Amino acid sequence: MDEFNNMYNSFYMNYDTPELSEEAQRRIATIVTQVEHNNYHEEEEQVLSSVLLHHETYFTKQPCMDSNYTGQMWVDEVLNGHDGRCMNSFRMPKNIFHSLLHDLQTNYGLKHGNVSAMEKLALSLYILGNKESNSNAAERFQRSGETVSRIFTDMLQIFARMGIDTIKPIEGQFEEVPNHIRHDTRYWPHFKYCIGAIDGTHIKACISPSCQIPYIGRKGEPTQNIMAVCDFNMCFIFAFPGWEGTAHDNRIFLQALRKEELKFPHPPSGKYYLVDSGYPQMAGFLGPYRGERYHLPDFHRGNHRASGKKEIFNHAHSSLRSVIERTFGVWKKMANIKRYSKLFIRQSSFNSYCNNGFA
Repeated sequence: MDEFNNMYNSFYMNYDTPELSEEAQRRIATIVTQVEHNNYHEEEEQVLSSVLLHHETYFTKQPCMDSNYTGQMWVDEVLNGHDGRCMNSFRMPKNIFHSLLHDLQTNYGLKHGNVSAMEKLALSLYILGNKESNSNAAERFQRSGETVSRIFTDMLQIFARMGIDTIKPIEGQFEEVPNHIRHDTRYWPHFKYCIGAIDGTHIKACISPSCQIPYIGRKGEPTQNIMAVCDFNMCFIFAFPGWEGTAHDNRIFLQALRKEELKFPHPPSGKYYLVDSGYPQMAGFLGPYRGERYHLPDFHRGNHRASGKKEIFNHAHSSLRSVIERTFGVWKKMANIKRYSKLFIRQSSFNSYCNNGFA
């Protein structure tokens, strides 16, 4: 009985263990009383066994990560060493790393805890930039797999909040006609008020089997549908990730317009984005003529050139709007999409952040 009481008290002495609720305390107190009077039932014995098992598993087990060279020591060494080491480990120069760390702490809620804010950022960049597994990151930083997973998940939420503020048009961007349009007779002057293109893309998603059904699309595998907006410099200026693979583009689009917190970059009066037939035709969003050939392969097949004003318009529209497809293609080449399909907004925001830092 003394051993059990000592175990119970150790819950409060362990820094990482949340305090037991009042109901849990009353339950354990009841079990203690019953054990003392040798008057407990099978149910109480099972509960007591579970508590003892938890204690033996998490309080008396031998530490797995027992190296004296901690993750914080390695991070300090990298950041105080040659510039190339920081680029190789975290995919950014040291000055950008420190600037990003300060920004996340000041504006996005990154805080110290059992793990320092610096190590949290380094751990997440190490995984993302080098496509490392949880186990490799755990060994590198001498943290448990559960701690690595928890930190990584928390950092993704922080990066997502940063992405909303970072993936956006630069000031005055919509005032000038894009050079891509101005200097191409296929588009000038017909599309001189166009400022970008909108589309969605499907990427594989790692979803637990019990939650997969809404994410399984026409290819029979779980995906997420991501809506994005890009300019004609192939830079993302808005991203809306995380939707189920079965979600229709129109539904995602309308949600992006309605949710003010997403800060969708609405086109100025008289200007517009290019969209395909999956999006609604409305002011500020120009789609193709329906019922006519549209996609570029349709015009290349069999040497059938565009004929008639509607097909000619559709051909030019499709050619100009393909910038969003090329931008998706470049982005997908930059990361291991199969492993990190949920990190669209993270990568895009980092690209924007680093580009701003070098400017």
